[in-house]
Amino acid sequence: MTRKVAMIINEMLEESGLEKVDNVNLSMSLRDDFNLDSLMLAELTVRLEDEFGVDIFEDGIVTTFGEVIEKLERK
Repeated sequence: MTRKVAMIINEMLEESGLEKVDNVNLSMSLRDDFNLDSLMLAELTVRLEDEFGVDIFEDGIVTTFGEVIEKLERK
């Protein structure tokens, strides 16, 4: 699951003309390390919900890659 989420984020970065992130770890900030803005976070939410059936922002804000994985694993 971690690899799939990283792949989705990197696809989004490429589509936006941003540099992919090669070494992903759970403590990475979605905004600071992945450079995701509000629109990209909304897009990430939609893509992850389509892929995994989980709205990662349903019960609050997530700020790190690890928090995303944790929410998805709880489904």
